[in-house]
Amino acid sequence: MSPLTPPLAHRLDGLRSSAIRDLLKLTARADVIGLAGGLPDAELMPRDRIALAAESALADRARLQYTESAGWGPLREVLAARETARIGRPVPVEEVFVTHGSQQALSLLGEVLLDPGALVVVEDPAYVGALQVFRAAGARVVGIPLDAQGMRIDALTELLERGERPAVVHTVSNFHNPGGVTMSPTRRRELATLAERHGFWVIEDDPYGELWFDEPSPAPVASYSPNVIRLSSASKILAPTLRTGWMVAPDAVCRGVELLKQGADLCGSALTQQITTELLADEAWLSGHVDKVRRCYGERAEALVGALRDRFGERIVSTDATGGMFVWADFTDGVDTAALLSRAVDRGVAYVPGSAFAVTAGYRSSMRLCFTTFDAPTLRAAVERLALAVDE
Repeated sequence: MSPLTPPLAHRLDGLRSSAIRDLLKLTARADVIGLAGGLPDAELMPRDRIALAAESALADRARLQYTESAGWGPLREVLAARETARIGRPVPVEEVFVTHGSQQALSLLGEVLLDPGALVVVEDPAYVGALQVFRAAGARVVGIPLDAQGMRIDALTELLERGERPAVVHTVSNFHNPGGVTMSPTRRRELATLAERHGFWVIEDDPYGELWFDEPSPAPVASYSPNVIRLSSASKILAPTLRTGWMVAPDAVCRGVELLKQGADLCGSALTQQITTELLADEAWLSGHVDKVRRCYGERAEALVGALRDRFGERIVSTDATGGMFVWADFTDGVDTAALLSRAVDRGVAYVPGSAFAVTAGYRSSMRLCFTTFDAPTLRAAVERLALAVDE
């Protein structure tokens, strides 16, 4: 008798791999200028400073042990101080929870806050990591469109007036991935007011907020309501390899996340959390380091946006890229960016078609471009290659 193959869980039904990660596998050729990824520039990561902090941490064998599930105590204290300054109200250490990158925080929150069938509202186009989490949780996902001021709160209000009751509203409030826009202060206040009036959670996902070019990001949505859970990360300002993210949330939420994290991995890396603590606590050094990253990324963003507008004129409308890592661009003449991609790769440039970020469907003529890992001349060359592919 043939052996029976055991089944997999039904929660995997309908899930799909990240289109961006799959695309990176196809566009990894050395001759391709890859604007598809969402990677910070390794050349700007403070390798030598990280090495010194690692040496300091390794000097004490006791620091090689497990740490608390909620994170190493001194790191949580540093984060509480940073978030207090950012949010503008006292953040107690008990409301800070350290995770294996902010994506793990999002995943754990999906289990803590959502029952199967619960409604989750996301921005459309959406951060694909959030879509994966919410779909894995069995949620019903509805998209709200973006404009130049971020999530359309009027569209969210209409949804609520129709009787829909979301459990969670997710927003990438600063320098949106993939949309490149920042939610205005007025809309942040309006979103917080709606959360309290209708009793839903807001997850404010903010990995890019410190990467502003012209002026600091607005006060977080978390400044306006205790119904807001704020996520952030050291990956974009220090290095992804540290895998240090954090969550600021009410104590009850943190305790629920702690129970689930203990079942997943017990705790994070005490070593990388100690390294991150030293770097974040060294405010004079950190300020200079982040200023350098902002300056480099700002020059690259300006080069990419300028090249797009110079080469394509009115054929393309793009975001201004005032911070973060991405430019969102729309062809106004109906170019199908998914169909164009293979020709673009043949010409030596890659991007992510907008359809990869659609909640249901759409963005056929859109694309996301990442400007962080190439200098200005290379970015201008990438746009020229893209133009040749379009002209074909």
